[in-house]
Amino acid sequence: MSTAIIILAAGNSSRMGKPKQLLNYNGQTFLDIVITESAKTTFYPIIVVLGAYAAEIKQSIADKGIFYVVNENWESGMSSSISFGLQSALNIDPEIENVILTVADQVHISSEIFEALNSTHQFTNKSIVTCAYSKTTGSPSLFNKKYFEELLNLTGETGAKPVIKQYITDTATIPFELGKVDIDTETDYKKLINNK
Repeated sequence: MSTAIIILAAGNSSRMGKPKQLLNYNGQTFLDIVITESAKTTFYPIIVVLGAYAAEIKQSIADKGIFYVVNENWESGMSSSISFGLQSALNIDPEIENVILTVADQVHISSEIFEALNSTHQFTNKSIVTCAYSKTTGSPSLFNKKYFEELLNLTGETGAKPVIKQYITDTATIPFELGKVDIDTETDYKKLINNK
């Protein structure tokens, strides 16, 4: 069963005031951390959806056999990057069975988390598998092709959460406590660096 990974990196980091995709942590940029961990899996294709700062980010990233696509409509919200990324993945491989959606600022992400999403999907037969942290669920999340139509038709800022809420009985979760570490502001970043 083929699984694609879509890394959502199109935002303009408005609360940070600079591209957080390029912030450094443990010698790698935030985006490189996610790309490196994605590349350790056997999943294909791996798509990075760029938008704001696309040219700047492209200059800084090492090519690891990853596909970079630019969502010109990134300003209309995360949903447009999800649908654009999924369509891009399907253009590369129309036979994709599952897609993992992940973001560019979870510095504690690991290939094991991606693998666990996939194996939990196979083990539980649930068509959505999402990560649980801080009494909520969120990125990264796996969706079976059963829900591709919904993902392709998403609109607005909320991303894929409405799909998970709508099909909660078809959803499993895996623990990813460090997923709660969210870097949105300069203060968040300083806290991250000082807690090394």
